Amino acid sequence: MQRCSWTKSPLDIAYDDTEWGVPQHDDRMLFELLILEGAQAGLSWSTILKKRESYRTAFDSFDATRIARYGERKIEQLMGNPGIVRNRLKVAATIRNAQAFLDVQKEFGTFDAFIWGFVGGRPETNSWRNLKEIPARTAESDAMSKALLKRGFKFVGSTICCAFMQAVGMVNDHLINCFRYSEIKKRL
Repeated sequence: MQRCSWTKSPLDIAYDDTEWGVPQHDDRMLFELLILEGAQAGLSWSTILKKRESYRTAFDSFDATRIARYGERKIEQLMGNPGIVRNRLKVAATIRNAQAFLDVQKEFGTFDAFIWGFVGGRPETNSWRNLKEIPARTAESDAMSKALLKRGFKFVGSTICCAFMQAVGMVNDHLINCFRYSEIKKRL
């Protein structure tokens, strides 16, 4: 069975086989993946996957309402947690992003309604043969980044937004020789 060539560890393989590129519309999961993509900046995705369960525990299962109320005491607790990336700017960004996320929900009804607008509500399917062909940013990720930054989100540059779009299935960027490419394409 052929997979995308970026999969190296059993955790990468499980993520590629079951989650990456599958259209996601659950607001809590969208928030989780946006936060994890931001945490990944400067690191490998494998590192974040290894810490994912710790993130879920540390950040109250990505309950944006609870995270939006975190204060200095909670920040210090998080900074002492070896199960997450202990970068003060990333921790503070998670709290700010929770607040901005809640604002978007108020404005649009759901974060899903807002975020999927960047692809017209429908996933895009690409046809990449190797990893070098996959862009690190697109016009859509540029637009998403700009809109999120305008609304007060942090750690949402275009490259992070592009990775987020791949993760939540806004784009199918599985390589065409990966068995998941055709499986996901059939669902669309």
